Parts: sequence; C-alpha cells; structure tokens
Amino acid sequence: MTSLADINSQIQKHDEQIAQLRKQAEELRNKERGAVIEEVRQKIAEYGLSAADLKLSTRAAVGKRSAGASPAKAAAKYRGPNGENWSGGRGRKPRWVTEALAAGKSLSEFEI
Repeated sequence: MTSLADINSQIQKHDEQIAQLRKQAEELRNKERGAVIEEVRQKIAEYGLSAADLKLSTRAAVGKRSAGASPAKAAAKYRGPNGENWSGGRGRKPRWVTEALAAGKSLSEFEI
C-alpha cells in the first residue's frame, strides 16, 4: 500500500522534473529564436522590406494620434439647472456643479 508521504515524494520528484523540462524548453526556444530573428533579418534585407510593408508600427508612432483626431467625447451623466451637460470625469468640475455642491446639493440630483 502506498502512503501519503510516498505520493507526496513522487509529486515532488515530478515537479522537479517538470521544472527542469521547462527550463530546457525555454533555453531551446531562446536558441531557436535567435536563429529565426537572423533568418527574418536576412529576408528583410534581401527583399528590401520596411516596417510599413510588414504592417508593423514603429515605436515613434505608438500612442500618437493622427493630425486632427480629437479624443472621444464622453457621454453626459449630469444635466445642470440651465440644461448644461457634464460627463462627470474629465477635467475640472463645471462652475454650475461646484456652486450646486457648495449650496448643499448632491450630484445625484443632476443625474440624467
């Protein structure tokens, strides 16, 4: 009959083997990765390809908006006493909000 200690010992041995195999796999992947990168570089040079040809973005272009593009306007969550709208998040609170809060009102009174 197998005891719990024997089973735990076997599990520990298998866990160690799994860790070793994962390490070997990672090392092999890194070696193969270097060869793949070199092969891709050679093909790029051979065919004169650019990042645009491969539909890759450059680091300089990441996060930049095209000229004229404006940020999306947030939907209004609050409406003031004179019909003013406010999304409730971007920038400073509008004057009508700060005045209403100072007068003891709550934002929930202005929810749309």
